Amino acid sequence: MLWLAAAAALAWAVLLLGRGFFWLARDDDADAVALPEPAAWPAVVAVVPARDEAATIGATVRSLLAQDYPGAFRLVVVDDRSTDGTGEVARAAGDGRLTVLRGGAREPGWSGKLWALEQGLREVASGGAAPDFLLFTDADIRHAPDSLRRLVQRALAGRLVLVSLMAKLRCESAAERWLIPAFIFFFQMLYPFRWARNPKARTAAAAGGCVLLDRAAFLRAGGLAPIRDALIDDCALAAEMKRQGPIWVGLTERVESLRPYETVGPIRRMVARTAYAQLRYSPLLLAGMLLALALVFLAPPLLALFADGAAALLGAAAWAAMVLAYAPTLRRFGLSATRGLALPGIAAAYMAFTLDSALAEWRGQGGMWKGEAGPRADHPTSPG
Repeated sequence: MLWLAAAAALAWAVLLLGRGFFWLARDDDADAVALPEPAAWPAVVAVVPARDEAATIGATVRSLLAQDYPGAFRLVVVDDRSTDGTGEVARAAGDGRLTVLRGGAREPGWSGKLWALEQGLREVASGGAAPDFLLFTDADIRHAPDSLRRLVQRALAGRLVLVSLMAKLRCESAAERWLIPAFIFFFQMLYPFRWARNPKARTAAAAGGCVLLDRAAFLRAGGLAPIRDALIDDCALAAEMKRQGPIWVGLTERVESLRPYETVGPIRRMVARTAYAQLRYSPLLLAGMLLALALVFLAPPLLALFADGAAALLGAAAWAAMVLAYAPTLRRFGLSATRGLALPGIAAAYMAFTLDSALAEWRGQGGMWKGEAGPRADHPTSPG
């Protein structure tokens, strides 16, 4: 037990000191108001993939068309075969800058969301003057009026090929308050934002709800075709773009998700859709990840409560480090730091979601997006 406790304590020392201080949750766009304004504002086109998003698409469209952006701006919504009137709601919320395109069936080899975006990009290419920047944003995202202006300022000031903001997720229901902050915490632990922003680091990350792209660099990278089958498409896109130039990703209060997660089920499905893909569909990596998470999140409280002597003290120290690390993320959501005591149980839930992701893949139902299987279903004999 002493060796186990020492390993858990060492793991938390590495997490606190050796992963870009991700846990401080300070890598955000709070400095955006101080960024210089360009002499001329580049043209931007936003592309929004939307399938059965009638509940939120109106607010998304209105927020985009209400931007205080000084340059040319237009919006393409790809109504991806919706059955709930998404396209009609989008049109009713729009003006002359909006195009609503009815999407076609997913082409083999493409993920559903990326195929919808690709159709939107083809519409952009055929629709007059080419924009300087592209904004990919989801159909459940509401933007503050200065969101686009600040994104473009940052891109131009830093000569960045990609700028992405992690949308502020809704945190109102009990399920959201317990599980959503952990999603942000775990994402930053896996993809430290400071590492992603470091041109010399291999880490690349983006948050798919809000991604601004330098169009010329995006075309040099091959567009979406190189990542067409990616389920974790935001980070795959970030990796491609980082080969073209510097990227930037951070937290924000300017961009918020409207999607509700009233119960645990929708959160489980959100995580399970991509968790096994993150592990490259490898049973060995799955087992290793579960063991590592058990060491980091489950062993400390068990040792603190049930071990003796030095093992108990080291377990308690690791548990305290866990609470300390989680506190800044909880504060960003207006929640008490004492909820960090429950992080071991929350981590266990995410471990179960990841196992569920693997089980879904083994059943041939992996990567479901809006009720449609992912691109691996196009090749059922592919090795798992």
